[in-house]
Amino acid sequence: MPVPVVLATRNAGKVAELRRILAAADVEVTLLSADDVDLPDVEETGATFAENALLKARAATAATGMACLSDDSGLEVDALGGEPGVRSARYAGTHGDDAANLQRVLDLLDGTDDRRARFVCVAAFVTPDGREQTATGTVEGNLTHVPRGTNGFGYDPIFTPTGSPRTTAEMPAADKDAISHRGQAFRAIVPAIAGYVTSRRS
Repeated sequence: MPVPVVLATRNAGKVAELRRILAAADVEVTLLSADDVDLPDVEETGATFAENALLKARAATAATGMACLSDDSGLEVDALGGEPGVRSARYAGTHGDDAANLQRVLDLLDGTDDRRARFVCVAAFVTPDGREQTATGTVEGNLTHVPRGTNGFGYDPIFTPTGSPRTTAEMPAADKDAISHRGQAFRAIVPAIAGYVTSRRS
């Protein structure tokens, strides 16, 4: 029976991405989402991505008694002083309104030539015995003037990774996973998950 691990999110895209990464690394777990275990919502009061990721993972582990993985990620725009940053998911005021958040960034950048930006993700893995580990992924790029593509979510339709003519919303899932900030962070945290799984089976 595979060891259960909770990914503390209700975002189906994140769950699917982590499942692909774990499968590619031959790490066999039963990956559960926040909906599967009815996790309580956690207020993201941290000042950094790492603080928020740990807040959510610790709360999930406390609520379920299972090892939990969480991530916090967002877009940092140079011309906006690093905003929206940790407020990326609620930049327009309503949590999870991707279209409104994206449009607010475009509106604030109207007339600005400096389109440099980066996606940052910190993944945190917390086990019931108190072990904690974080991993960071970053992808540099630029913002388009209009959204392009229908894959992905969040700010993907306006973000072009450095050296790519496509936005991350125009990329197939496998191509995006290979370079994405979340993919980097998830892949970097996989050894911690694998170690936990091994320890549970020994």
